[in-house]
Amino acid sequence: MSPKKDTQKSARRTTAIGKTFKGFTDEERVAMKERARELKADKTDGESAVLAKIAAMREPDRALGKRLHAIIRASAPALSPKLWYGMPAYAKDDKVVCFFQCAQKFSTRYATLGFSDKANLDEGALWPTAFALKQLTAAEEARIGALVKKAVS
Repeated sequence: MSPKKDTQKSARRTTAIGKTFKGFTDEERVAMKERARELKADKTDGESAVLAKIAAMREPDRALGKRLHAIIRASAPALSPKLWYGMPAYAKDDKVVCFFQCAQKFSTRYATLGFSDKANLDEGALWPTAFALKQLTAAEEARIGALVKKAVS
């Protein structure tokens, strides 16, 4: 056998050993479809789209989303609200800096405040980019405000 054929056979063997792709979950498919709709939608009124998405959430996600929206808008007025994979997000120069993922979206036990790689949160060689949220107290609100300000600095 020629070396080329051996290489091809070897590659087939390594990819076929007991690993099957089961596909995307229903939640992932819905998020991808939402993202496709967002890309086609009118980008002029992200604020209304974000507020409508938050209003459609179940409690306690709705209360968290409303409060986060207010904190983010107050802390970084330069950020533009928009939908991103069906989630409320906030962008600078059309690049998402942070986003809110409600717990019900992927059936998790907590909501998430996440930051993209566009956020200026670098701190040495290791720093958090996502935070679990169960409730917001004054201490968490202050910390989120400071993180958002740092993220856009």
